[in-house]
Amino acid sequence: MTGAHIANAVSDARNGILELMETMHYDEIMNCMRCGFCLPACPTYRETGKETASPRGRIAMMKAVANGQLEISEKFDSDMYLCLGCRACESACPAGVPYGTLIEGAREVVETHRPRPLVTRFVRNLTMKQLFPHPKRMEKLGTLLYFYQKSGLRTLARKSGIMNLFPKSMSEMEKAVPDVASPSERKQRKDFLPAKGEKRMTVGLFKGCVMDVMFFDTNEATAKLLSAFGCDVVYFEGQTCCGALHAHAGDKNAARELAKQNIEAFERAGIDAMVNNAGGCGAALKEYHHWFHGDPEWEARAKKFVDAQRDVNELLATLPLPKMRSLPYRVTYQDSCHLAHGQKIRLQPRELLKSIPGVEYVELPEADRCCGSAGIYNITNFDMSMQILDGKMKHVEGTKAAVVVTSNPGCLLQMRAGIKRAGLEDKMKAVHIADLLYEAVE
Repeated sequence: MTGAHIANAVSDARNGILELMETMHYDEIMNCMRCGFCLPACPTYRETGKETASPRGRIAMMKAVANGQLEISEKFDSDMYLCLGCRACESACPAGVPYGTLIEGAREVVETHRPRPLVTRFVRNLTMKQLFPHPKRMEKLGTLLYFYQKSGLRTLARKSGIMNLFPKSMSEMEKAVPDVASPSERKQRKDFLPAKGEKRMTVGLFKGCVMDVMFFDTNEATAKLLSAFGCDVVYFEGQTCCGALHAHAGDKNAARELAKQNIEAFERAGIDAMVNNAGGCGAALKEYHHWFHGDPEWEARAKKFVDAQRDVNELLATLPLPKMRSLPYRVTYQDSCHLAHGQKIRLQPRELLKSIPGVEYVELPEADRCCGSAGIYNITNFDMSMQILDGKMKHVEGTKAAVVVTSNPGCLLQMRAGIKRAGLEDKMKAVHIADLLYEAVE
C-alpha cells in the first residue's frame, strides 16, 4: 500500500469517526458526569441491575463507539433498543444531559450501519412509510378495524384461538384495543367547532395518526372540551404523523420530512396555538427546532412552530374553568413519560382532575415511572414491557381507584392491558383525561 493509499484510509477513518460524533451528539455525551443519579430512575436498570441497561452505561457505550473504540455490534444494537426512551433519566440528571436526543442519535447510527432482515424492513416500510404518514390510508385502516370488530370476526378470532397463532405481544394488545368509530361517525366530523360563550383564542387540533384511528372519540371529546373552555377549534388540513416513532427508530430523515409537512400545514392554518392530546406526539412536536438545528431554511420556521405548541392539559390549565357537573369517582393519574419528563408537564393534569366536583383524587405511587408502553416497545420488547407493567399495576391496585387516567394513547392501551392482566376489569377502568374532563363539562 502506497503512502497515498494509507493517507486516504486514515482520512476516511477520521471522517467516519467525525460523522459518528456528530450523529451521536458527542459534545452532549461528554457532559455525562457518570454520577449515577439516573440509575434508580431507569426502568430497565431497575429490572435487570445491569450497567449496560442504564442511561450511564449506554452513554459510555455511545462514547466508545463514537471514538472508534467499540464496534456497532449486535450487543450495542440490542442495548440501545432495550431502552424505553422514557427520559426519566433527564428529570434525574443534575447536568441536564438530553438523553432522549442521544438515544435517537445512537439508534440512527445503528440503523445506518447494521442491515435489517428482509421481514423487518418490509414491516417498517409498510407501517412507517406506507401507512402512518398517510391520513387517508389510516382512515381506511380504521374502517377495516371497525369491520373486524363489528362483523363478528373479532369474536370468532378470540373464541377459535386464531389469535394464539400470532405473537403474544399482538394478541395481548388486541384485547386492549377499544371499539373504533364507524365510517359514518368519521364523516360527520366538522372541520370547525366554535367556542361556547366568550371566545378566547383559535386553536388547531393535532389529530395524530394512531390517535385518530383508535381514539377518534377522544379527539372529538378534546375538540368539544376546548370549545367549552372558550376556544374556536380547527381541524386544519395537511397535517400528518408527528414523526416520533420514526425518530425513536433511528430514521431521522423520515421524521424530518414529516415535520416539514406539519410545519407547512401550521403556517397555512392561521391559528393562535396548535393543541395535541398525546404526550408522545407533543414531545416530538416541541422538539422540531432541534431536528433542524443549523438548517438555514427550516430552523427558524420550526422554532415558530414549536412556540405555538400546547398540550391540552397545558392550555386548559391557563383558561377559566367552565361549569362542571359532579363525577363521584375515585381517580388516580399515570403520567405520560414524554409529557412529564419530555415536556415537564406534571401539575396541570392533576389540578384539572382535582377541579372536577365529586372526584376523590389519590396520587399513584411512582406515577412518573414508565408503564412499559413506550411507543411500540410493548410489541418489540414484550417480556420487558410486561415485567414493567406488572410492577406498575401493583401500585395502581393499591390506590383502590375506580378510574386510572392517562394523557397518551400508548399509555392508555397499556393500562387497559394491565387492568386485564391483573384481573381488575370489574373494579376499575382506564380513560384519557380529555374524555373524563368532557364527561364533567358535557
